[in-house]
Order: sequence, then structure tokens, then C-alpha cells
Amino acid sequence: MSKTLVAYFSASGTTARAANALAQAAGADLYEIRPAVPYTPADLNWMDKKSRSSVEMNDKASRPALADKSANIGAYDTILLGFPIWWYTAPRIIHTFLESYDFFGKKIVLFATSGGSGFGGTAKELAPVCPGAAVLEGKVLNGDLSEAALKKWMETAVKP
Repeated sequence: MSKTLVAYFSASGTTARAANALAQAAGADLYEIRPAVPYTPADLNWMDKKSRSSVEMNDKASRPALADKSANIGAYDTILLGFPIWWYTAPRIIHTFLESYDFFGKKIVLFATSGGSGFGGTAKELAPVCPGAAVLEGKVLNGDLSEAALKKWMETAVKP
């Protein structure tokens, strides 16, 4: 088993494509963070203040339930954690995921997909959710997902 895990949440498939390419380039295992109740297109309508994603993101205590908790986090030293940027930060399900496991002593390198914004303060916001882990801002993977480009990024982002 690899010592690196690519764990990701993808609402529309964009982050899934990036995660799959990253796992392939890293020779890492892959784990999909799935909500217990899948998001519908209406849930993801950020223009509707009553949509599920809008309600969750406006409530910092919101913790959408996970479909499963079967990731074997203990087997990995490094977790490449991916998600779409929602409202300039990680979706609340990422908090649920981080609170569901023990990441003490792990290196967590963030990657994201975004329609236009960067990480903002995401790494700083997520660090208290997983005490004892090193949470590092990684890269927004909107462009080149070639194996060569991803390996080049990982040489600096995922150094031992």
C-alpha cells in the first residue's frame, strides 16, 4: 500500500478528474469523500440562498454526514486532500471528514478546483480541525493535469 492517499470530495466531477490524475501521477491510493445524501444540481445553486450548499456554507457548524468512514488514514503519512472551493474555502463536508479520523502526525496537502477564487485562508481554517497534523496549502488544479505537471508540483509540495 502506498504511503500517500489522495482523498477528495467532488460535487460535479471536476475535482474527481483532478484527484484521479493526481493519484495516478503520485502512485497514490484514492479515496472519495461522499456525502450520505448526494448533492443535486439544485443543492449546488449558489445563487439560491436557500440551496443546500448555501445553507451549509453560511453555518460554520454545519457538518454534512458522510456516506462511509472507511478510509484507512492510519496507513498513510501524507494525505493529498482535494475539494472544490465554495465561498472561498473548503465545503463543510471536508470538516466532517477531518473530524472523523485521527490525523495526528500526518501531512495534509490541500488541492482544489475553483471557478475563479484561490484558497484564501482555507489551510489556516482547517488546521484546528485536525490537531497534530501539518496542513499545507497546495495548489488549485484548474489547468494542466498532465502527469509531468503534477509530478513537478508534488516534488515541492509533498517533500518528506
